[in-house]
Parts: sequence; C-alpha cells; structure tokens
Amino acid sequence: MRVLLVHGLNRTPFSMFGLAFALRRAGHHTQFFPYAPLAETLPRITRRLVARLRQLARLGRPVGLVGHSLGGLLLRMALSAVPELPVHRLVMLGTPNRPPRMAMLATQWRAFRWLTRDCGRFLASVEAIPALPDPAVPFTLIAGTGGYRGPWCLFGDEPNDGIVGASEIPIRETDTPVWFPVWHTIMMNDPAVRRTVVAAMIS
Repeated sequence: MRVLLVHGLNRTPFSMFGLAFALRRAGHHTQFFPYAPLAETLPRITRRLVARLRQLARLGRPVGLVGHSLGGLLLRMALSAVPELPVHRLVMLGTPNRPPRMAMLATQWRAFRWLTRDCGRFLASVEAIPALPDPAVPFTLIAGTGGYRGPWCLFGDEPNDGIVGASEIPIRETDTPVWFPVWHTIMMNDPAVRRTVVAAMIS
C-alpha cells in the first residue's frame, strides 16, 4: 500500500525517514509531502497537498496517511476536498485537534511568528481548528505523555508530550488516543509508536 507521510511544523521529511523505513520493511511504498511555512502560505501548502491526494486518488487503490503534529491538520484540511480518495487509515501523531495552548503562547514571540507565518497563526487561532470537518475516514490518534508535569508547567498536572496537552488530542469526546511516554518532536522515532503505525496500516 502507498503511504503518504506529512511532517510537522518547521520540520522536514527527514524527520519521518525512520518511520518510513519501518513501513517499507512491512511492505508499504512510502512518499513524503514537504512544505515550508517560511516560504509559502497555508493556502498554497493546502492546495499542493490536495493536488497530491488527487494524484493518489486517480490510482484507485487504498492509501495510508500519516501526519505528525501540524501535518495531521493539513491532511484533515486536504481530505475534505478529495472525498474520492480511498483511505485505509489516517494516523495522526501528536496532532493538536483542539487549539494548542503552546502555540497560543509561542505566538507572542517574534521569532515564532516569523518562522511559522500562516501556519503559526492557524495553530494559535481559537476558531480555526474547531472549524475543521471531522475526518470521514478511519483514523488513529497517537499521543505522547513524556512531557514535564508540575506547578511551573503550562499544562499543570495534565499529561502532555511537551508541546501538546492530552486534552488537545481528541477530535471528538468519544475518541480514544493511543498513549506512549514519548516527547512530541521525536515521537515518530519511538519503536512502539512505529509498530503501532505499521499495525494501523494492516488492520
């Protein structure tokens, strides 16, 4: 099966190479969708991703989709424009499906605003993410709990992966994420996370 991997904010496809290798070992064909928030607008990124999904749809075979953090939200946005795509499963790794507090805090910093542009504004908006349509395809939510918890933490005692809090992961109240004691930025490198992604593509 073809599996498209979409990296997170200010990362590159290189961050997904290890996960792609695990998927290829399981017999899948992997592809990457690169994007650069510093160099292109969010609408342009989304248009390019929609075009890529339409290319996959023309093949007429089921595909797997994996998005890390913002990559999961980009896939959610693009999927609504390509209902003909036969998706076996969408896997979201540490994706904030509710407005992330860390982005709201970070948007106060000039460097964050400069580096993330449209994408940063999107993440920091309290209206944008809740306005996204729910995925009309099977999906799996993978979340981390490796972040610090305590009185000086943005998340207090709430489990988190250092960037995204547990309450920011679900799309619906009934969603049941799969939890791992991992850090947000490198969760895709964890062997147990990789095994879960691979299993999602064959279940």
